[in-house]
Amino acid sequence: YWRDWSSDVCSSDLGLMIQPRLMLLDEPSLGLAPRFVQVVFETLAMLKSEGLSMLVVEQNAAQALALADHAYLLELGRNRLEGTGPELLALAHHLYLGE
Repeated sequence: YWRDWSSDVCSSDLGLMIQPRLMLLDEPSLGLAPRFVQVVFETLAMLKSEGLSMLVVEQNAAQALALADHAYLLELGRNRLEGTGPELLALAHHLYLGE
């Protein structure tokens, strides 16, 4: 599986040029080196601070939930939990990791 990250970046840049009200992102950190994952989430935080609404599907739950105003945790395709990002992160740790 080859992921052309540069084309993803270009299409994201082009999408932002039209000043959208909502951005849909499907696994924006998938297949990236840790250094670039951090860049992606820093960029998402910056866009959030500028008022851009985002719908993000992401398996990197800790970083995604840290940014989320509202989140859903899906399990086997069904909504398992719903709440703020920090609430879901705490619940997920408790339910899945026993912490």
